[in-house]
Amino acid sequence: MPVTATVITLNEGANLRAALESLSWADEIVVVDSHSTDHTTAIAREFTDKVIVRDWPGYVAQKNFAAAQASHDWIFSLDADERVSPALAEEITALVQSGPGAPGYRVPRVTFHLGRWIRTTDWYPDYQLRLYDRRQARWAGRLVHESVAADGPVADLRGELLHYAYRDLAHHFQTMDRYTTLAARQMFEDGRRAGWFDLAVHPPAAFLRNYLLRGGFRDGVPGLIVSAMNARYVGLKFAKLWELCSPSTSTPRAPGAGDSNKSS
Repeated sequence: MPVTATVITLNEGANLRAALESLSWADEIVVVDSHSTDHTTAIAREFTDKVIVRDWPGYVAQKNFAAAQASHDWIFSLDADERVSPALAEEITALVQSGPGAPGYRVPRVTFHLGRWIRTTDWYPDYQLRLYDRRQARWAGRLVHESVAADGPVADLRGELLHYAYRDLAHHFQTMDRYTTLAARQMFEDGRRAGWFDLAVHPPAAFLRNYLLRGGFRDGVPGLIVSAMNARYVGLKFAKLWELCSPSTSTPRAPGAGDSNKSS
């Protein structure tokens, strides 16, 4: 069964070439760009003639649009800061040759940060459903952490998806600020509210889970930093949610309306 690989982009000139090179096994590549101002689309056209530029409608809509442009029903969705490992490429190739038995397949994603691959904390194994039959599965979600929802049971692959999420700690802080804003907005729209318990208990609990229960201590100082950053993420998310619904702040509003596209 042929497979189309899809990638959505916005100013991903620094990442895109390596991402597309890791898709050399795919039968087709579709790139959907949101009006990049760098050389993203020029790089994309070196690998495929299916490069579509359109306005940004949101993560879910853009990824479903990309899948709809494919010539084949089996889709592999890749973000520009990800790479398909050789082991995963071989596994997918063998699977499609023998015939998939599920509507979708999850792959374990491992993140490179602070000089090493992090295979501890909440970051691993970060299973992502990326190989799917568009006739039986589609992207779903709203503001943050979109994912593929399949009509039936899915299966897991063993090959890893390589994730280069952050250039450095400064980039990590910037990304975390954007995502916590979106997460708080989504919780607010869902009717969730935050109080002292959320702010006082959830962040330290997240640190203990990441550093002790999920083995962050085995990664030395990087594991300690990632565990602390994950706890900070939780704290920021609930603090921003509290700010949205607190009478002591400005009138409740929905932040992040100007947030732009991501590829991670």
